[in-house]
Amino acid sequence: MTDKVFDNNQVVIAGEVVSDFVYSHDVFGEGFYLMEISVNRLSDTFDTIPVMVSERLLNVKESCRGKFVEINGQFRSYNRHEDNKNRLVLSVFAREVKLTEKTGEEQKPNYIFLDGFVCKQPVYRKTPLGREIADILLAVNRPYGKSDYIPCICWGRNARFADSFQVGAHLQVWGRIQSREYQKKLSETEFEKRVAYEVSVSKLDLLEAPEE
Repeated sequence: MTDKVFDNNQVVIAGEVVSDFVYSHDVFGEGFYLMEISVNRLSDTFDTIPVMVSERLLNVKESCRGKFVEINGQFRSYNRHEDNKNRLVLSVFAREVKLTEKTGEEQKPNYIFLDGFVCKQPVYRKTPLGREIADILLAVNRPYGKSDYIPCICWGRNARFADSFQVGAHLQVWGRIQSREYQKKLSETEFEKRVAYEVSVSKLDLLEAPEE
């Protein structure tokens, strides 16, 4: 990706298409559709990642379910208004799509790099088994005054490092996109299964701390 405007948000994922195309929206007559990609982890599990793709990149009138693809793009967010609240919705915005053979073990099927700013005080905690975790919300700038808000999760030493960050800190983050199922409580007796998406951080650098 040589376009300088996009250097601060780079994603490569490779995996199997596991859904049909679902229409999302139009921009100046160009239709955009959502599909889901199953991306293997190093363990025997996988992440199911939503991808926003233009009808100009793939033939959306024919199902790609079961085919293997490599996507180059960006991790983007927008706010969806529901239940009188704004809900952050995340997906990979495809800039390039390539049909491939089944992903080989030697390939890196899930990679993300972000350069952005801490926009909410990080939350540090420990699991019942004593594992250290920190949550960061990173604002990554887009052209024309827009930003994407990307949840990131850090572990161990990275979590301890993140606990020292202040709002406004300038960070670079490397990792992978992961999906996580959870139960949303609708009432005392009703729960709804939902999926959250976040960046599992493998490396992070503090470029600049905010001025006091």
